[in-house]
Amino acid sequence: MVTLKEKNTQIASFTGKLLRNRFGKGPESVNVSLGERGIAIHIRNFISPVEQFLLDKEEEQSLRYTRELLMKSLLPELSAYLKAELAIETQEMYYDWGLHNASGMIVGLFELYSEKSEPYQGQKSVHDSVIKVSGLVQKEPVNIDSWWLNSKTLIVIREGILIILEKELLDMGYENILKSTKRKMEKRFLDQETDFTKVLNKTLSDIYVDWDFTRDRSVIAYTFQ
Repeated sequence: MVTLKEKNTQIASFTGKLLRNRFGKGPESVNVSLGERGIAIHIRNFISPVEQFLLDKEEEQSLRYTRELLMKSLLPELSAYLKAELAIETQEMYYDWGLHNASGMIVGLFELYSEKSEPYQGQKSVHDSVIKVSGLVQKEPVNIDSWWLNSKTLIVIREGILIILEKELLDMGYENILKSTKRKMEKRFLDQETDFTKVLNKTLSDIYVDWDFTRDRSVIAYTFQ
């Protein structure tokens, strides 16, 4: 029987190879956290020479667009591998990149995530701050839930946050522009609104945000030192 550590190693190795095949350069490290409700794959120091050139030329939008296209082909392959080789079935997959430090996060959700999580210390404060930011940027979520995937990764799920204007932009084909704009705004506000040292007794390291516009659902992954 494959142990949890062996599963994590296999997933990290496969993800590293996928990224190398798609982008021509692999990440420095891939860290996998597998829980009952989902999986998080944290990618560090990952940027190709061509992408670095785009960043140096202040072509961030072009870089993000290229990554969006490549990730859309990569995620189904990763999901199929998890199911076929390790019997891990993801219902939804999300991802985001922190270009300031060349890091990234892939989050896969299992069917179990739809069940309400067990409360943890500081959960109400986290939810209140996320609800406040959602209301500022678009609208307050219809549903919100969160749980610790491990001691350093907090997953937050929001549902029902799209406004009519955003839906119209999506119908007109502006998904990439909408995502990149919302990411910048939400990350800035999310970082400002919660004092994690006080609320969770932890130091925030990074914030990753992604959306499934079809489901009107969003995932936030907070990572801590």
